Amino acid sequence: MLGGSVAAQAAPKTLLVYGDSLSAGYGLARDTGWVDLLARRISQNALPWRVVNASISGETTAGGATRLPAVLRQHRPAIVVIELGGNDGLRGLPIEAMRANLERMIQAARRAGATPVLVGMRLPPNYGTQYTTKFHETYRSLARRHDIVLVPFLLERVAARADYFQLDMIHPTVQAQPLILDEVWPYLEPLLDAQKRTGAMKARATHKS
Repeated sequence: MLGGSVAAQAAPKTLLVYGDSLSAGYGLARDTGWVDLLARRISQNALPWRVVNASISGETTAGGATRLPAVLRQHRPAIVVIELGGNDGLRGLPIEAMRANLERMIQAARRAGATPVLVGMRLPPNYGTQYTTKFHETYRSLARRHDIVLVPFLLERVAARADYFQLDMIHPTVQAQPLILDEVWPYLEPLLDAQKRTGAMKARATHKS
């Protein structure tokens, strides 16, 4: 049974990052975005995971909700990081529709046997207090409703620094990417470690049998 134990330890699970341009690495050199850095950190920590980045620049929650079932079937992830909604907000799309789309993605991930992680965004104040407050609260209320991990604000560590943004003042620079990863990592690491411990326990049980 030793060969089966080694195989169980060697088979990595899939972490799917499902977002927009902030996760797709818009305007950055290849392999320098925060998702690429995440894959590198996972490898450096010898965690049994592979990272798949299915993010698309310009994606809205409507597009994401439509596309997700096929992506889940293709990659069969154990964790799905949902980083969408920013483009809905920037376009002033209805919050109710954004909420429904995010909920569809959370439910689709769960039906596929994956653990969803929701990544929140914030909007500039010029979008109006009522809209921005409702936008921000959508992420918190969905996380509470579905009892899932929420990264409150992807750009928490860089939002106040203009020099961390490209000329469009929307997309972070390459210098900002490690800080974005540092914002996400504390929320992801416990999930990755928990899966590692579960895998190790199963491997030991197989070996003993």
